[in-house]
Amino acid sequence: MDPWLIWLITAAVLAVVEIFTLTAALGMLGGAALVTAGFAAVGLPLPLQFVVFTVVATVSLLFLRPIALRHVRRPGAQRFGVEALVGRAAYVVSEVTARSGRVRIGGEEWTARAYDETLVIPPGTTVDVMEISGATALVHPRE
Repeated sequence: MDPWLIWLITAAVLAVVEIFTLTAALGMLGGAALVTAGFAAVGLPLPLQFVVFTVVATVSLLFLRPIALRHVRRPGAQRFGVEALVGRAAYVVSEVTARSGRVRIGGEEWTARAYDETLVIPPGTTVDVMEISGATALVHPRE
C-alpha cells in the first residue's frame, strides 16, 4: 500500500475519533497526517514524512489548539429579558411570603414570592432572585 494512502487513512480515522472526543488534539493530529499525505504523494522519502508529521503536529498542538479551545470555551451569550434578572440582587419593598410580596430589581418593582415557602422576608432585606415565574420573582434572602 502506498504511504500517502496510509497517511490519508490515518487522517480520516483521527478525524472520526475527534468527532467523538471533541478534544481538538486528535483533529490537529489528523490535520498533520493529511499534510503528510500530501508530501508523501509527491514522493517525499518515508523518514522525511515522519519529520513533516512531527513538525506539523507539534506546531498545530502548541499554537493552533489553544486558539481553537479559546473559541470553543467562549462564555455563553449574554442573557436578555427576564433571564438576565436571575441571580441579581433585589430589595424587598413589602413583606415577601410564599403567597405575596414586592421587590425592587434594578429600578423596577416586581411582585415576588419566597423561594422557600416557609420564609417570611421583611421589608428592607436584600434578596437574590432565584427564578422568574411569569411576572413574579422567586427570591431568597442573602446569607
